[in-house]
Amino acid sequence: MKKLLFLLFAGAWCWAVAPSEAKTLNGYASYYKHGTRTASGERYNPMGLTAAHRTLPFGTRVKVTNMKTGKSVVVRINDRGPFIRSRVIDLSLGAAKVVGLHRSGVAKVKAVVLD
Repeated sequence: MKKLLFLLFAGAWCWAVAPSEAKTLNGYASYYKHGTRTASGERYNPMGLTAAHRTLPFGTRVKVTNMKTGKSVVVRINDRGPFIRSRVIDLSLGAAKVVGLHRSGVAKVKAVVLD
């Protein structure tokens, strides 16, 4: 049986599967399409499969699944954000298109840390 943890993270309530199960975050994702440099120092590629997270180390791979469409994408963390408290991850435009979130702008997602 999975244990759920409810966390207050940067002012937003998130729920996660207990650490013994997996590092999973559930919440809302958005996307961004403008920028020149990321917080990791690399050039921002809007069509790349990258994402921003507040605390995960740069280079961490995360599988993000849009709960409405069921589509998934594996992204690499290379930036910091999101800066809106109710969101758990910001996807690049390319990643948002893969999971079908580029039209709505915001969607409920499950994000599983792979490494």
